[in-house]
Amino acid sequence: MEEIELKQDPEKQKTGSKRSDEKQKTGSKRSDDNQKIELKREREKRTVAEMIALYCKNNHGAKSQGFGPNKSYILCKECQELLDYSTSRSDHCPFMEEKTFCNNCKVHCYRPDMRQKIKVVMRYSGPRMIFHHPVMAIRHVVESKKEKKRLENEQ
Repeated sequence: MEEIELKQDPEKQKTGSKRSDEKQKTGSKRSDDNQKIELKREREKRTVAEMIALYCKNNHGAKSQGFGPNKSYILCKECQELLDYSTSRSDHCPFMEEKTFCNNCKVHCYRPDMRQKIKVVMRYSGPRMIFHHPVMAIRHVVESKKEKKRLENEQ
């Protein structure tokens, strides 16, 4: 009800109440935090998708479609299942704001078989990403180093 009054009375709207100002600040902070987490989640999913596509292209013959930023791949069934699974895990991760990558997480939510598959993909694609997606690869290395340092300082 107080918010309705603020909108109707320009004098009150200028001064406002301290409590409503704090509410707006915390509300916008939560919104900013949620946006950052969503961007982080999307970047992680894109990175994993690129790594799986690179692995599938070189090991299972994935076919590419389109050019440039619109380029996509038709993955084999096994790699598509892995991509769908990793996307699902990332979408439901409760620790997204605290961690940088899944291997730094305190809870490993991947099934053992899928975890083994993603490890194989990461070992293969990781070193090759610098040639296919240099910015993404450099960002990954920098964030990994920061996370490693942060974890060492916590201990």
